[in-house]
Amino acid sequence: MASPATPHVTRGPTLPAHRLPYLPKPLDAFNVAPADEARALLLHCLRSLHWSRRLTEHRPYPDLDSLLAAADEAAYDLSPGDLTEALASESLPELPEDTYSAAHTALSAAHAAYEARFGHVFVIYLGDCPREEALDRILEGIRSRLTNDPEEERVVAAEELRRLASSRLATRLRAAGNCTTSHNAPAPGK
Repeated sequence: MASPATPHVTRGPTLPAHRLPYLPKPLDAFNVAPADEARALLLHCLRSLHWSRRLTEHRPYPDLDSLLAAADEAAYDLSPGDLTEALASESLPELPEDTYSAAHTALSAAHAAYEARFGHVFVIYLGDCPREEALDRILEGIRSRLTNDPEEERVVAAEELRRLASSRLATRLRAAGNCTTSHNAPAPGK
């Protein structure tokens, strides 16, 4: 007896593979963005026109580490005028909402003393400091830095600005929704 034949199943036409639309990576979008958009993004990170122009002019960057290294180098090269410009746009770090009023008073007094001595706002990079420790870190920083001479403090403030700018830039370019993009820019390699 012959074995039953396997029935032949006819399938419809094969559909082409589905391709997702190209979504540029934040660094790719930054690299191809119009210069004024790139500078605007950079000015949110460090409010120095010279710094933002320099980084914009040296695009494209192959990776985020290269951009961050260039940002550090450019921050080290800030002139006294560039540093003054950047410091003028900074503000104190925000305190947690539940911080008691006496702490705000202490911070205001310490900041006033700092600004009177150095002529600019106090800047500090808090990095991964837990929010509940931010006030203590800020107050301790102001108090210890009040003992610096003005030139020494400009060097410390410049270093804090450099660290803040690098952190802000990395945060903006790692968060895809916050990156400057050009909707008219071609996908890389096209």
